[in-house]
Amino acid sequence: MGKITGFIEFERVHEVTEAPLTRVKHWKEFVQSLNDEQAKVQGARCMDCGIPFCTTGCPVNNIIPDWNDLVYRQDWRTALDVLHSTNNFPEFTGRVCPAPCEAACTLNINDDPVGIKSIEHAIIDHGWINGWVQPLPPTRKTGKKVAVVGSGPSGLACAQQLARAGHAVSVFEKSDRIGGLLRYGIPDFKLAKSHIDRRLAQMEAEGVEFHPSTYVGDPAHAADGLTVRTPDSLYEEFDAVVLAGGSETPRDLPVPGRELKGVHFAMDFLRQQNQANAGARVEDQISAKGKHVVVIGGGDTGSDCVGTSIRQGAASVIQFELMPQPPASENKELTWPYWPLKLRTSSSQEEGCERDWAISTVALEGSDGQVQKLVAVRVDWSRDPATGQMKMREIKDSRFEMQADLVLLAMGFVSPVKEVLNSFAVDTDARGNAKADTERYATSVPKVFAAGDMRRGQSLVVWAIREGRQCARAVDEFLMGSTTLPR
Repeated sequence: MGKITGFIEFERVHEVTEAPLTRVKHWKEFVQSLNDEQAKVQGARCMDCGIPFCTTGCPVNNIIPDWNDLVYRQDWRTALDVLHSTNNFPEFTGRVCPAPCEAACTLNINDDPVGIKSIEHAIIDHGWINGWVQPLPPTRKTGKKVAVVGSGPSGLACAQQLARAGHAVSVFEKSDRIGGLLRYGIPDFKLAKSHIDRRLAQMEAEGVEFHPSTYVGDPAHAADGLTVRTPDSLYEEFDAVVLAGGSETPRDLPVPGRELKGVHFAMDFLRQQNQANAGARVEDQISAKGKHVVVIGGGDTGSDCVGTSIRQGAASVIQFELMPQPPASENKELTWPYWPLKLRTSSSQEEGCERDWAISTVALEGSDGQVQKLVAVRVDWSRDPATGQMKMREIKDSRFEMQADLVLLAMGFVSPVKEVLNSFAVDTDARGNAKADTERYATSVPKVFAAGDMRRGQSLVVWAIREGRQCARAVDEFLMGSTTLPR
């Protein structure tokens, strides 16, 4: 596997990134993929470990040892074929995935793991540069028609798989551009939208039809200017319907002052900036320029708000997290090969952000309807001996205030858009997601399927791709009685 002694001889090589003080002046990607020699050395570090825990740690079950070995041998074309056999869009995951595969790497037990994500990034970049990524239209048409509602990573993966199986696939998206949260939720400096555009061109050549600015559901809930398709119209026209929208209902902050101007959901803020970067004219755009910004929520969305605020010219940025600060490093003997809880610093946080943990916001204050101040307390977390659950309590005399001209709520998402699920009358689970298992992906309504965030709740891009692929297999089997699509 690669070089037998490579993991002993070579150290992990990280991708080169543009310096923070330089990259905050633009919206372009700033991570440079490994060159051929660097990737070869990184591939050589892959161990002949017998059981590839990296493959099981990866939600799409990438065949990582194989393409590590192929990159070591500089067989980039075959490496791309192996990579594409499990992942429709490695240029997305190679940029925005947190790489649970690396946490599961056997070398990670007592050393730095193989740079799997960086190798994936290098492979797909080679593929596009050399013109190896080409449309794969079906050799035959089945005569079956499938509607996919939602054009994020789950919907796109599902649509591409079904089109390659010979079905006529139509993708419906309520936004003006295809891509879902890939398009408008992830900042350009993490994922250039040209990566989405060239995949869409490939999919169109494979027969997929895209319908942006189209709302699927009850016309009463559609925004002005959108084309409306009702569930009944889809039932009549299509042989199967896949609900693959995102988990877009954000968790709110029910505290006094929430109604003040200058308090916004993170996605509203990020979406507007992505629209502006795409050349759209955004009226009354939310701006951090010259403002003291408080980001509430310590996850990826919060981090994206940090990087965007800094690029807009914020006077200061601080990020609060309700949970306690994680340890600097995990107990690998206890957690490996699972995803560990440990302190991580994102590229956006490196650019100039103050962070604080175990903070609970209790009020927002201002004047003339504009937020000016955030009031918070420090909290302590302890395990309830009776239930085993973690409980939060306010620390006495810990109340404090700070200036806040812009407050961004990035506390995660609680469910898909209820109006869409209700319009299809599908059963939902306790969290408000479409109820469907991971074998058939079928909802309670005949010929209606669900995948991605709409089924599993807020999750990673790589999980969405997995669900889209598996759902496509289930739909193909439903339509044809059998299937050759992989899970």
